Amino acid sequence: MSERIVEADKSIVLAADVEPEAFAPLIAQLGGVEGLEAVKVGFELGYGLGLGVAVDMVHDAGKKVIFDHQKAATDIDNTGLNFARAMSRAKVDAAILFPFTGPVTQERWTKELQERNIAVITGAEMTHPKIRASEGGYVEDSAFKRMFALAIELNVRDFVVPGNKPDKVADYKGFFDEEVGEGEYSLWAPGFVSQGGDITETGLLAGPRFHAIVGTAIYGAKNPRQTAYDLGQMILGSAA
Repeated sequence: MSERIVEADKSIVLAADVEPEAFAPLIAQLGGVEGLEAVKVGFELGYGLGLGVAVDMVHDAGKKVIFDHQKAATDIDNTGLNFARAMSRAKVDAAILFPFTGPVTQERWTKELQERNIAVITGAEMTHPKIRASEGGYVEDSAFKRMFALAIELNVRDFVVPGNKPDKVADYKGFFDEEVGEGEYSLWAPGFVSQGGDITETGLLAGPRFHAIVGTAIYGAKNPRQTAYDLGQMILGSAA
């Protein structure tokens, strides 16, 4: 089994989709919050603040850093090297890939990250409606599990699932239980609060290792630290 990104079986991840000027004050409030184990940063902070600067702030607060390029691994395979070098220079702990462009790119980008000890979290189905062909979208329904199946072959054990689609979370859990083994992988899920997902419901469906990715509900709150703590307690309480 691959090394865990965070030690906790269940946790809250802050999706810090904020302006660069707001990042330092936000992170300063979140050090030591029980149940909040990682911060997810994206391109706005990477471009506007500097990814290495953002990573240092998060590490100083005692949290892990997950980089989400929205959506990485959709270019040609060769640029996986450039992406992995950037992640390594910035010292991120993990990076999220959504490999919609096929297995050649998925394999190259995954391996380039792994060779630099950057953990890979693979996503497939997203939280918004009409992504599946059966629902009027562009992506064939079978493609999502094919992406996950290749990720498993590549020794990825962390997967993004849509937290606001509980039926899909349950289905993916069954797939991963069969292909990897229950308790041998972690599910990471966005789609809560503003997108309609319920952390408690999804946490129960997702199994023993689950990390809820929450953005606006924390950074848009009057008291982000208290909100992060409350959400952390909620998810820790569901760990029994």
